[in-house]
Amino acid sequence: MGLFKKGEKKEKVVKEKKVKEKKPKEKKKWSLKKKVIVIFSTLFVVGAGSFTFLFYGPWSGFRDFWITSAMTTMSHQYLATWFYSDETIQEVLQSNSIIESGDVSNPDAIQFKQYTTTIYRNKYEKEVLQKDPGNDLYKLIKISGKTYKGFLVVVYDPSKISVATTAYLGQRGQDILTVAKRENAVIAMNAGGFYDPDWNSNGALPHGTVFSKGKVVSDYTDAKMGGGFIGFTKEHKLVLGNMSKSQAIATGYRDAVEFGPYLIVNGRRSFIRGNGGWGIAPRTAIGQRKDGIVLMLVINGRLATSLGADMVDLTDIMERYGAYNAANLDGGSSSELVINHKIINTPVAGGKYGLRDMSTFWIVKK
Repeated sequence: MGLFKKGEKKEKVVKEKKVKEKKPKEKKKWSLKKKVIVIFSTLFVVGAGSFTFLFYGPWSGFRDFWITSAMTTMSHQYLATWFYSDETIQEVLQSNSIIESGDVSNPDAIQFKQYTTTIYRNKYEKEVLQKDPGNDLYKLIKISGKTYKGFLVVVYDPSKISVATTAYLGQRGQDILTVAKRENAVIAMNAGGFYDPDWNSNGALPHGTVFSKGKVVSDYTDAKMGGGFIGFTKEHKLVLGNMSKSQAIATGYRDAVEFGPYLIVNGRRSFIRGNGGWGIAPRTAIGQRKDGIVLMLVINGRLATSLGADMVDLTDIMERYGAYNAANLDGGSSSELVINHKIINTPVAGGKYGLRDMSTFWIVKK
């Protein structure tokens, strides 16, 4: 005899089926706030780990780059002192330095030469010697490396190169476009450094002794950046030498500034430890080949497309293009190049067109 009444068993079976057919409960969704918190927490952990590894990890490359780049600026040294002790900073600076030969360049080694050959030793010599049609004054060459992009101006006649200054020496500087237009210069490039105690000066006082057209036009304290005099004699030869003002006058400079360090003297590279102690930044340099051709170099920096160059990069570029003597000039936010009254590089001073007021300039006139 069954235990269920008629229809009861069937009803119970149907209920059991309904229980089995119930869908599993859906997982509770995270709120937007919770998602945001988790995402930012993850990013913070990853970022903090990456920061720690870069700044304090076993690989010293980033640390050296960071310290040397910061300490060779006047306005951003705090970027190094915030994260590192004085002892660490000094240790890095000592292991990344440039040791100059101490020699004075020999002007007799410069022998002006006219080329008729179309056979070149390498592609760099071809770039220099193969002139643009209809332009015997200069040639503009674009250059690039792992961390930099820039411009090399080849000037075929060094007698066309001179030093121009702000029209208000001792009072205020001027921007490079203003000076280029005033001097009717085809090419203008920044030259020596200037007194900048608050990192936002008006560029009134150039560091060191400045010669223009054979006369001393300014004489102020040296920048203590290594090097010394960088200038052309009355015979249009670039002479580099760490000397006194009286010795410079006796050398016969017609146009010169004081800055450094020297990169190449008498065909010999300076000894460079690490990155040279100057880090990576916008750069300016000048050099002369044994045949008298002058090389004017400006490197973009502090940009996503071009971080900048160090002293090794500058020396390599100058040597590659045949410089017999070459020197570093004021860089960073001062690195500027103008051709035919147009800005060629990408200055990063932050003023109008990225320019800043400065004291001294290398110019090329027809």
